[in-house]
Amino acid sequence: MSNAALHVARTGLDAQNMRMQVIANNLANVNTTGFKRDRASFETLAYQAMQAPGAASSESTKYATGTNLGTGVHINGTAKIDSQGSLQTTSNALDLAIEGSGYFQIQMPDGRTGYTRDGNFTLSSDGTIVNGDGYQLQPQIQIPEGAEKITIATDGTVSASLPGQTESSEIGKIEIARFVNPGGLQSEGNNILTETGASGQAQTGAGDSEGRGAIRQGALESSNVNIVEELVDMIETQRAYEINSKMVSSVDEMLKNANQTL
Repeated sequence: MSNAALHVARTGLDAQNMRMQVIANNLANVNTTGFKRDRASFETLAYQAMQAPGAASSESTKYATGTNLGTGVHINGTAKIDSQGSLQTTSNALDLAIEGSGYFQIQMPDGRTGYTRDGNFTLSSDGTIVNGDGYQLQPQIQIPEGAEKITIATDGTVSASLPGQTESSEIGKIEIARFVNPGGLQSEGNNILTETGASGQAQTGAGDSEGRGAIRQGALESSNVNIVEELVDMIETQRAYEINSKMVSSVDEMLKNANQTL
């Protein structure tokens, strides 16, 4: 029984350690553009059924309650909290934020499409709009040489004043992708998420339509990490870890006393 208690306490230590890693990652990314905080979810491990409720206790009676012993806990997943981060005005024409649901589409080096809330875009040497790692925004948009006053509407329409023209010309359109279950997207690092079977297929279209967020030019979305909440969670996790550590020490002391007595 004491060995079983040690195992239960160990699962508690492992689970709290993983939760602390999630909290640490949230705090580390408090200034990451478009970052969505993660939350760890706990789940009990299988129970040992020593005696089933309703089993016969005599010829004419049944046990009102059973004996089920828990075997511990584990983290069954981490979910992204998809709440809106605050918008910070930058006045940079290629800084974009999504106000509402949806993701920008990025062409990754391996040919896959990545999705991001990080709208910190710039121009490549040939005038193509790319992110900080040089990955192209999809659909590809190329700004003509000499273009002035780039304007991006809330629906993603990109316009610019071209040399010799008095009116702005449309040069492309940014599409926003949305998912049935954005929590099912896979984090790849570099502020990029990828589609999975759990997220469903990307539904692309114009911004500010069919549930997609509006594009805001000259702004960036801050992370949605709340430092105070994370610190409270950190203290709670630390206390839970200490309690499980105390349990290991107590069970070890029980085993020591049993060995000395017997």
